Formats: sequence, structure tokens, C-alpha cells
Amino acid sequence: MTLSLKSLAIFLHELRGFLKVLALTVAGTTLALFFASSRLLTGLQDHLGEKLYFFSVAAPFLAHVNLAFFGALYLLMPLCMFVLWKAMGKPFGVTGRKLTWFVVATCVLFYIGTVFCALVTLPFGINFLLSFQSEELRAVISVDRFVTFVTLFLFGFGVIFELPVFMVFSAQVGVISRKAYERNRRYAVLAIAILAAVLTPTPDVLNMALMGVPLYLLYESGILLIRLMGLDKRREESVPPDA
Repeated sequence: MTLSLKSLAIFLHELRGFLKVLALTVAGTTLALFFASSRLLTGLQDHLGEKLYFFSVAAPFLAHVNLAFFGALYLLMPLCMFVLWKAMGKPFGVTGRKLTWFVVATCVLFYIGTVFCALVTLPFGINFLLSFQSEELRAVISVDRFVTFVTLFLFGFGVIFELPVFMVFSAQVGVISRKAYERNRRYAVLAIAILAAVLTPTPDVLNMALMGVPLYLLYESGILLIRLMGLDKRREESVPPDA
């Protein structure tokens, strides 16, 4: 089955049915985590070794709300992925074990991406950026911008690490074939380079490579998974020969 307006309409209809429950769950978890947000913020500061300041009365409160919200999304990612795949699988007939595989795989890769960012990319990038300070030029980092900066990069890495799963899904439902991914490697490399330049905290080549190389390996692993699972072969067998 190929992508169509009907498939999109079914996807949006299924997604809308889950959004209210999901929104209430995220809101409740955000409220619960708000009371622990001070510890979360202290943990981030200790990990990255930075002192934080605020320049408006509301900045600390908003930073804690922001941190609690992203913390809720992080904890509820399995539920978010279940809702997303449940809606995406409906128009394409992806259910049962296949649906479970997509949910588990995306969650695992998301958490791997965020851990990689937290342990490798963020510390390296922040240390590089702050290496330009001197006795005359000292860094004063606002708490609200720090929280936004860290959470967006963590989630950005988590999302892009899910690339192989969405590649497999696109081949599974017949939207993009393995051969198409192989033919467009050069464009994939260009897109990865642009993403690495935009999403990494520093513009230096080494830091971009810390994101670009794993992302390209994930792209190749997606192609390999499609081949190993025989998705192209199944698709060809399911299509009747021309009369």
C-alpha cells in the first residue's frame, strides 16, 4: 500500500483519538516532575560543570517548568511512540508483533541517542564553546537558555537516532524501497552533513563528525535491515505481474 490522502486521513483520525489521553498524561507527569526539577537541574549543572544565572524574575520558574515538561516527555517516550506507531500502523495494516517491534526499536534508539549526546556531544561542545572565554571575557549563562539548549539537543539526537526504524517502516509499507535509499546515498550524505552542522552545538569538524558519522552508520544499517528482512523481495512478490 502506498502513501495516499486516505492513508493520511486515517493516520490523523487515529492520532486525534489518542491525543487527549496523551496530553493529560504528559501534563500530570510534568506537574509531578516539577517538584523534582530542582534536583534535575542540579544534576545537569554538575554533569556539565556550569554555573547558571537568571536575568528576569520569571526565568527560574520557566526553566523548571521547561525541564519538568521535557523530563515528562523523556519518561513517557514509550507511550508517545506507542501512540505514534498505533496511528501510523492503522492505515498500512501494521499491527501485532510488527507494531511492537517498531515501538520497542524506536524507544531503544531514542534513549541511545540521548545518552550519546549527554555523554559525548554536549560536554565536548560546551567545553569547546567556553574555551574562548578569558579573564576579560567571562561566560554568564542564563538558566532558561541553558535548559532549552540542553533539552533540545538531547531530544534532537534521540529523534535522529531513530532513522533506521523509519527507513524499515517506509520499505515495509512500500513508500521508499531499499534501492531508492541506495541510489540516493550522496543526497543522504549531504542531508546528514547539513543536519550535523545545524544540530551540533559547535561548527567545528570534529564535533560535527560526532553526530554525522553515527547518523550515516544508522542510514547504512537501515539499508542493511531492509535487505536482511527481505522487505523489497516481499513487496515484489505481492505485486502482480503486468498483464
